[in-house]
Amino acid sequence: MRSLLALAAAALVAPSSWAEDAAGNLTVVELFTSQGCNSCPPADRLLGELAAREDVLGLSYHVDYWDYLGWKDTFSLPESSVRQRGYVGHAGGRYAYTPQIVVGGEHQVVGSRRAAVETAIREEAAEPMAVEIRARPDGGGMWHVAMEPTELPEIVWVWLVTFDDRHDVDIERGENSGKTLSYYNVVRRIERIATWDGRTALDVPVDMRQAWADGRDGCAVIVQTAGFGPVLGAARIRRNGS
Repeated sequence: MRSLLALAAAALVAPSSWAEDAAGNLTVVELFTSQGCNSCPPADRLLGELAAREDVLGLSYHVDYWDYLGWKDTFSLPESSVRQRGYVGHAGGRYAYTPQIVVGGEHQVVGSRRAAVETAIREEAAEPMAVEIRARPDGGGMWHVAMEPTELPEIVWVWLVTFDDRHDVDIERGENSGKTLSYYNVVRRIERIATWDGRTALDVPVDMRQAWADGRDGCAVIVQTAGFGPVLGAARIRRNGS
């Protein structure tokens, strides 16, 4: 399946506002990583390169299941581990591991294998688009995430994911002890904001005020088939300077 970002350029007239991306296609690349995993840094660097691309929505999900190894990941979320295990279960896998990259919700590869990741991105980008997402501000910190009626293969979930552009972290204990590691598009919150069958138009109000207050740099809207299946659409909203 193919993801599509189709957004009209607009911004809130306010300090630290958010702006929609210009129209274009996005391939969703999700890295599952951990600060306590000594094989993860090459995948983290690769995700940083991918996050800089306009045609890729790269996101770093820090899992919590390695936190007992001597260093608690400063960005770990139980929701990140749930998301990864959902992907593994959907594909019939036996266990979750780090680093793992999931492209388009369906291509699962070892996160440090650059060639395999690039191949998966090309294959995903070659598929026709499925869902068009529009996001627009209406003032006062509220946005509307909207989709027109469309034929869907099955019920879909709509996610709102907020993230920070970059963090440099001094690791004091564990497998990466003594290293300063960089992380990109670090996911800080994951929220399912709708379940949709495509039969009628969808318009979901989203309150961005808490994200502003928390200093988040951006957010993403991801539409995927229920049960952690293929991604059918994605949109990226970036934070503007004052």
